[in-house]
Amino acid sequence: MIKLYYHPSPNPAKVALFLEESGLPYELIPVDTRRGEQHDPAFTAINPNAKTPALVDGDVTVFDSNAILLYLAEKTGQFIPANTPDAHAQMYSWLMFVATGIGPYSGQAVHFKHYAPEPKDYAVNRYDFEAWRHWRIVDARLAQHRYMLGDEYTLVDMAVWGWARVAPFFLGPDAWEKLPHVKRLLDEINARPAAQRAEALKARHTYKTEMDEDTRKVLFPQNARLGT
Repeated sequence: MIKLYYHPSPNPAKVALFLEESGLPYELIPVDTRRGEQHDPAFTAINPNAKTPALVDGDVTVFDSNAILLYLAEKTGQFIPANTPDAHAQMYSWLMFVATGIGPYSGQAVHFKHYAPEPKDYAVNRYDFEAWRHWRIVDARLAQHRYMLGDEYTLVDMAVWGWARVAPFFLGPDAWEKLPHVKRLLDEINARPAAQRAEALKARHTYKTEMDEDTRKVLFPQNARLGT
């Protein structure tokens, strides 16, 4: 059976959505990142990057959420566009756009707005600008198409959904006013039973929520070099 190493954050959520949509049986293995469990040797043997999620499928190990989505789509033949050069070029382009743009810049916006020590004005300006720039590109795409790849719901929409769920946290309370087409996609996916099951996974286990000193040391070890 597939094992999904999971924490209730954007990147694991999109993998959970695919598994729920596809109907593949899987075992959920919680990884409490605020307690540092992602650094346990048993987990880093699976994911040397020490980030959630990771997936083990028999003898196959996959890490990075976007790689996992692609692996599952190819494995099942579900939520993947027609096997033509043009369709796959679009899929790879938009999936990598999420992987290299949406995820990293949204994540850094979260960090600098909510957790980084002062002074941070320059960093907040930098990552807020870039996060908005990337999300506006997605919104413009969705203004022209029902889904990211056209008329068909695919793994790319799941990748967008993972981060869109929490967009107001890092973009601000006016996110949906400025990104109406992203909100439309989010609402449509949220209404799907699979998405509701994926969201409910976070209640299966108790995860640490406090951002105390121990958690800061685990999540932001670079700050020790600065004495913060």
